[in-house]
Amino acid sequence: MSHPGDVTIGVQADPQTTNRRGMRGSPGLTLLSAALGVMMVAIDGTIVAVANPAIQTKLGASLADIQWVTNGYLLALAVTLITIGKFGDRFGHRKVFLTGIVGFAATSAAAGLSGSIASSISLLIAFRVLQGVFGAMLQPTALALLRATFPIEKLNSAIGIWGAVIGASSAAGPIVGGLLVQHINWEACFYVNVPVGIIALVIGLLVLRETPPSPAARSFDLPGTALLTAFLFLLVWGLIKAPDAGWTSTASIAYFAGAVVALIAFIARESRAKEPLLPLKLFRSVPISAGVVLVLLLMFAMFGAMFFMTFFMENVHGVDAIGTGVRLLPLTAMMMIGAPLSGAVITRIGPRVPMFIGMLLAAGALFGLSRISMASSLNDTIIWFAMLGLGLSPVIVGATEVIVGNAPIELAGVAGGLQSTAMQVGGTIGTAVLGAIMSAKVASLLPARWAAAHLPALSPTSLAEVKSLTTVGVASVPKGASPQVAAAIADVTHATFISGMTAAFMVAGVVAIGGALIALLTKKGDAAGH
Repeated sequence: MSHPGDVTIGVQADPQTTNRRGMRGSPGLTLLSAALGVMMVAIDGTIVAVANPAIQTKLGASLADIQWVTNGYLLALAVTLITIGKFGDRFGHRKVFLTGIVGFAATSAAAGLSGSIASSISLLIAFRVLQGVFGAMLQPTALALLRATFPIEKLNSAIGIWGAVIGASSAAGPIVGGLLVQHINWEACFYVNVPVGIIALVIGLLVLRETPPSPAARSFDLPGTALLTAFLFLLVWGLIKAPDAGWTSTASIAYFAGAVVALIAFIARESRAKEPLLPLKLFRSVPISAGVVLVLLLMFAMFGAMFFMTFFMENVHGVDAIGTGVRLLPLTAMMMIGAPLSGAVITRIGPRVPMFIGMLLAAGALFGLSRISMASSLNDTIIWFAMLGLGLSPVIVGATEVIVGNAPIELAGVAGGLQSTAMQVGGTIGTAVLGAIMSAKVASLLPARWAAAHLPALSPTSLAEVKSLTTVGVASVPKGASPQVAAAIADVTHATFISGMTAAFMVAGVVAIGGALIALLTKKGDAAGH
């Protein structure tokens, strides 16, 4: 049954691409190659989450600096994904995918060298931005290669397996990262991408078959690209700077107003362009629109959870990097298990019910994490992380299938870019918004708690420094302080950090409930063969 406004596939995948002889063009081997390439991006994300405290300590980075280690990478991904997806549609996804593998491995090595040689947080952030650009060559092209290779009735299963492999690499990330941070250094967390990249490149060269160029991607819409980049940059920059500058300051209002203007101009441009960067007709499909919003919301919740829990475990509880990785493992392990199961269930009954239940499970997990306190055992996080991973699995698979599977095949790269952009923007906004909530909570509670503990008065400069350290759970104990004063400072700092973390998780839980309601808008689309 068709649905009004749905965008359906006018061209089925070339039958020859689903019945290849030999290695090149084989659906199974194409899935392996695509998963290996994107594995680098997944490993990089979870390794860096574990390495953040070590980076912050060694390079003397502020909370905003650490946010940009994450957000610079995510922002670069977000602003280039759709454009690069169109490059793949125009010139061939294999070329772009293999270029991304080489570039991602090279910039990973450079990011490590920026710490081991230059000891520069600015250089690290710069190479993270470049990593994001090359990472953007991997995500949409991988999905487009799957979309062009697998018959539509098997696409759900392929996406489920693809998601499971990414989950496995994400699950390995914290453990590998913990071992590298503890026994070598944090820079090794970037160097590990080099051998993975070499393996992925060799396999890709052997098995991937080039996709034919699409006439729908002749133009790259430079004005549209510039406006989308401006919108995303101004939005995220404003979210990160507003806690320090003030939400009602002239600078903050200017950033957010500029973002709104850029977004409006982007929509106006795309509605008039003969060959737009992002065809607005895609959003006439209710499933595609709902899928995009769902991906935004689920990544908002997941990145916020990962970001703060590493600081809670390492800086507040004193757990080493390996211990942190072990305690984060239930999240990614349940995603690894849940992704292929979700693909099978969604193929049978459609995406609506699995995604609705998944977002409710995620909300319950986030509300559970909001109850964690200093008196809680670290093992109390295990059940909530497992529940969060299980809840997010059907949303990742279902929303990806809805977006990519319902798009016309000639726009497969753009659709893959749209899905990946939603993931990165959701993570970026989640980290920025929840970081802003943390900063605001610390700013409101710390001075009174500091005074109530009868600690030495702080100058405005010292107070600002203590607030910054508190947002990452670090107690600012001056040299020569007595054990009693040091203990009091630690108690105030950690209690204030946990108050901020609680508020952040509560907001993330409410966002997940909103996602469950959005999931009710999804339907089985004609493009999925229903």
